[in-house]
Amino acid sequence: MARSLKKGPNVNERLLKKIKDLKQGDKTVVKTWSRAAVITPDMIGFNFGVYNGKEHISVYITEDMVGHLLGEFSPTKKFIRHGGKMQRETEKGKK
Repeated sequence: MARSLKKGPNVNERLLKKIKDLKQGDKTVVKTWSRAAVITPDMIGFNFGVYNGKEHISVYITEDMVGHLLGEFSPTKKFIRHGGKMQRETEKGKK
């Protein structure tokens, strides 16, 4: 955990207020820009649209995700491929 124990987890109160009005298992996506917010047990069963700098990526919260950050499930960089001679040879081999 990045924050000290005396400070407690970084929980976004606005997110908790938004999901309080929704029913668990509801398909609506709650959009958020707060990637540093810690996932709490109250968030289980909801869809969050976590912003990655370009678009909102839909993340469905399960029990295994509790304690992690929302940003961990919304990658910000897209791997294309490595370039060079070796890459061209592997691509020829696949075709």
